[in-house]
Amino acid sequence: MRKPRHKTRIEPTIALINVVFLMLVFFMVAGTLAKPLDRDLRLVRTSDLEGRAPPDTLVVHPDGRLSYRGEPVASAQAFYAARPEDAREVVRVVPDAALSALTLVDLARDLRAAGAARVVIVTQRGLE
Repeated sequence: MRKPRHKTRIEPTIALINVVFLMLVFFMVAGTLAKPLDRDLRLVRTSDLEGRAPPDTLVVHPDGRLSYRGEPVASAQAFYAARPEDAREVVRVVPDAALSALTLVDLARDLRAAGAARVVIVTQRGLE
């Protein structure tokens, strides 16, 4: 009599490869859905930043120009006045790294004077 041979089970690696590939495709698509702010904008670096995506932000260019969703804005007061009532409490500002700190402080002061309860400055997280 022969001894019965035990068949070795083959690992289901194809299924694992398929799952990893689908996750890769998902993250590639999800990463490209967000509209870019401005191509020539360089964000300020910080090491401690509350992790939150900037949905509607006021962009401040190095020369002090303001833009919102790619459109130029005349002033901080005009930007604040055009905001819907439910979005006026917190105003997010994305400054260029080359922007003067005095200009940024003046802008925040103007937004607070216009009625903003909180001005959040969005920066790039430092890697150091």
